Amino acid sequence: MDVIKGKELQISDAVYAYQLDGKGGVNEINTQCVASVEKPCWLHLDYTLPASEQWINTTSLLPDNVREALAGESVRPKVLRMGEGTLITLRSINLNADSRPDQLVTIRVYLTGKMIVSTRHRKVFSMDEMISDMQHGTGPTDTGSWLVEMCDALTDHTSDFIEDMHDKIIDIEDDLMEQQVPERGQMALLRKQLIVLRRYMSPQRDVFSRLASERLPWMNDDERRRMQEIADRLGRGLDDLDANIARTGVLADEIGSLMADALNRRTYTMSMLAMLFLPTTFLTGLFGVNLGGIPGNTSPYGFSIFCLSLLILVGGVAWWLKKSKWL
Repeated sequence: MDVIKGKELQISDAVYAYQLDGKGGVNEINTQCVASVEKPCWLHLDYTLPASEQWINTTSLLPDNVREALAGESVRPKVLRMGEGTLITLRSINLNADSRPDQLVTIRVYLTGKMIVSTRHRKVFSMDEMISDMQHGTGPTDTGSWLVEMCDALTDHTSDFIEDMHDKIIDIEDDLMEQQVPERGQMALLRKQLIVLRRYMSPQRDVFSRLASERLPWMNDDERRRMQEIADRLGRGLDDLDANIARTGVLADEIGSLMADALNRRTYTMSMLAMLFLPTTFLTGLFGVNLGGIPGNTSPYGFSIFCLSLLILVGGVAWWLKKSKWL
């Protein structure tokens, strides 16, 4: 497509609609602007909003096979070359309210040299820093640098989340050193978050590596080098994820061992108490029968003597258990 005019990019409910000025800043898309390789236009859409959904389904700027992809169900990260454009699906840490970070946000991007169309449903907080840089004139200057900056922001948030998980594991390890068991379900949730993140970040690292090796016309050598650095950084994060998953397995075994030891100690204590009072239980049962001839039944001091005898008997059994190292 030779020319993309601003009037073709007018969407009333677009989340962002900017034209890069080629110097690191942005301008609002208006009807007079014309997208070019030097000044590409960027549309960021929530595909569930009516005007955005209609534009995706009707605009002539998107190939037919891209429409469904931009508003489809969530899939694992991938990259597809489609003629002069490239379709990329990525995942971001979910920082939205009332959501867990491991419920990853999906962002889909269709890029050409002149146009960037990105879609999502839930907010992608990783873009906030990039938007701030663009508004202050220090952001990306073209399609290639935009993609690099976005991938860098996604990876930064992923690395921060992995570091937070690492700190949580260290805290749990410190607590276990003091015989403190974490709350029920905490380890299961932690392990689930690690596994889910590992599942989606591994193909995302492969996407970054492929983007670094693909000879995309709107990416220069420096941008490919930066993309490979981002892929390597995410790869190191994946190594940390693997180590953390292994550590959670060790922690789970240690927690199980502590719980078993605590149960055994309680069972042992109850057994010792039963043994301690076994002779007194026998005697009280014997003297509780309703038959004549019970010793001391006619003596006013009989009950007191019997209670004193029980105390002496309990003390003797306790001394014997202590001497035998059972207590």
